Amino acid sequence: MDGNIEAPIVAAAPVHGHGMEAAGAPISRIVAEVAARFPGDRISLGDMALAFGDRAFGLLILLLLLPSLLPGMASVFGTPVLILGVQMGLGRRVPKLPGFIARQSIKREDLLRLAGSSSKWLNKVERFVRPRPGFFTSPIGDRIFGWLTAYVALMLILPGPGTNGPPAFGAIVMALGLVEHDNRVTAWGVGLTIAGCAFATFVLGVVCWLGVKALGWVF
Repeated sequence: MDGNIEAPIVAAAPVHGHGMEAAGAPISRIVAEVAARFPGDRISLGDMALAFGDRAFGLLILLLLLPSLLPGMASVFGTPVLILGVQMGLGRRVPKLPGFIARQSIKREDLLRLAGSSSKWLNKVERFVRPRPGFFTSPIGDRIFGWLTAYVALMLILPGPGTNGPPAFGAIVMALGLVEHDNRVTAWGVGLTIAGCAFATFVLGVVCWLGVKALGWVF
């Protein structure tokens, strides 16, 4: 991810019934189709938000969280994920990105490489994804998704041993379900996210407690 854009990219028209609307598209196909819609070397988050309309929340969160499965990459994407999560939690249907985030861009080649970096567990989840309406594909479900994603972003921003992966994985599963309008996969993601955030919160709590104790020993 890089804040410098070499040349402005003209946003593609929103998708209506084709491409991203295809049922059961796995992450590799989603990423490939995003890259295909933008022929330049770099793709900005703002252009993706414009191009994919009401599916942009899930798509952007998915693409921003994929690098979080790689060591040392999670905290870089915490702030944009936090902003997107809060906006969803407040009921926005389309993301409104601040300029400093909208101008951030990612190389097409890096985007394609991310698809191959997803974990084997995530690849297993992808086999079961297909459009299934239900509670978690409703506006209330979107708000739950948003606030959980915001909490995940806080876990990514705060430093802690082993606290990035579990929440990020759950949120990626949630986002995959959201993009494909799959109530069941989104529900799995919600459960995984809650469990991952509980683990991360516990670890951070222990770290803070040990830090306070250490200060007490020193002073």
